[in-house]
Amino acid sequence: MALTTAVPEVVRETTRDAVLAAMEVGFRHFDTAFLNLQMEYVDLYLIHWPVCMKPGPGVFLAKREDAVPFDFEGVWREMEECHRLGLAKAIGVSNFTTWHLDKIMAAATVPPAVNQVELNPVWQQRKLRAYCAEKGIHVTAYSPLGGQNWSGEGNAVLESEVLAQIAKARGKNVAQVALRWIYEQGLTPIVKSFSKERLKQNIQIFD
Repeated sequence: MALTTAVPEVVRETTRDAVLAAMEVGFRHFDTAFLNLQMEYVDLYLIHWPVCMKPGPGVFLAKREDAVPFDFEGVWREMEECHRLGLAKAIGVSNFTTWHLDKIMAAATVPPAVNQVELNPVWQQRKLRAYCAEKGIHVTAYSPLGGQNWSGEGNAVLESEVLAQIAKARGKNVAQVALRWIYEQGLTPIVKSFSKERLKQNIQIFD
């Protein structure tokens, strides 16, 4: 299981405290983005999105007209160079569909080790998971407790009656059931919490 700290508008002290708390309860993998890692290498380096935008200041909601063709072969060639130089122990992708992965696999001498995508008991990504299993690409699941709901109304995972019934029968909560389901698919869930108590609950899915 991994913890993500890539959360906008969170002060450094809050992130630091969350990482220390996560390490204390047993987490060892962290998904994050730093401007200056001050490290000789990273364990895993990902292409975050198969999207390329015109040069300029970054904006949260980009416009379609600002998009330019993504150079799958060229970008992956540079990722492989990072791997060859020892700057990244493993390289992978994020938010890639089977179509995107076909583009990478056609040019790759080092295939992606990981595809990190939104995945949970409600959004199971079965076709993508089958493709990745066939190609030897490990899937990690972000938003394991519910997707990016921009309206802020409802959560299909945490409000699932089926998951609630399973949780009651197992003496767990719905979040723990969802995380355990992901784990039993052979996937790696990436959780996000700044609460030490919830971090402990996340680890307790193995009890």
